[in-house]
Amino acid sequence: MLKSMLGRPENFRMYWKEFMHQCVEMGIGSLSIVVIVSIFLGAVTTVQTAYQFVSPLLPLSGIAQVVRDSMILELSPTVLSIVLAGVIGGNIVSKLGNMRITEQVDALEIMGINPGGYLIMPKIMAALFVIPLLFIVSVVIGIWSGRLIGSISGIIPFEIFDNGLLHRFDQYNFYVGLSKIYVFSFIISSIPAYYGFHVKGGALEIGRAGTQAVVVSCILILITDYLLAALLL
Repeated sequence: MLKSMLGRPENFRMYWKEFMHQCVEMGIGSLSIVVIVSIFLGAVTTVQTAYQFVSPLLPLSGIAQVVRDSMILELSPTVLSIVLAGVIGGNIVSKLGNMRITEQVDALEIMGINPGGYLIMPKIMAALFVIPLLFIVSVVIGIWSGRLIGSISGIIPFEIFDNGLLHRFDQYNFYVGLSKIYVFSFIISSIPAYYGFHVKGGALEIGRAGTQAVVVSCILILITDYLLAALLL
């Protein structure tokens, strides 16, 4: 499937228009769920980290460091990707599957348009562009949420949280998180595209293909999460 989409575009403007459409659909369509998930991830991480900081020898600023590194290295890349695998992946399967069973894919082939290039490549490229941006938004909102909840609940004041947030910040951690999200973006877009593009039958089979695509995507995300952590860290 990936090989079939690498041909030269028949009409670059048409491909670019589809790419921009997918960027808007994936980005704007997923922004609300990204914000909600990130808010609670940051808040829960702050509360649970403070609960485990039982020793008076541990500085409160360490809570901010844990929240920062947890959001960058694991929570925003992995948890967010699993959520987006259901949101974006399910949407890709349903659209491609519907086009397949209604013979729209065959119509593109008859018109001389490469269906793999026109239908799949813009989705994968859009995912590789948009999802890393959502990852950055998730990190910022998660840290902000942890900071706000820490102050409101009396766990850690703003000043101490800010000092801990800047203390011993390693930029390499951000590169690790960004590397993870790029790999996860490819999985989130390519696996559902494969299941949707090759679906056979009717509406019931599209639903089954969507379930299989999300399950396979989540399993691959978890496996590659471990492999990337072992290699990069």
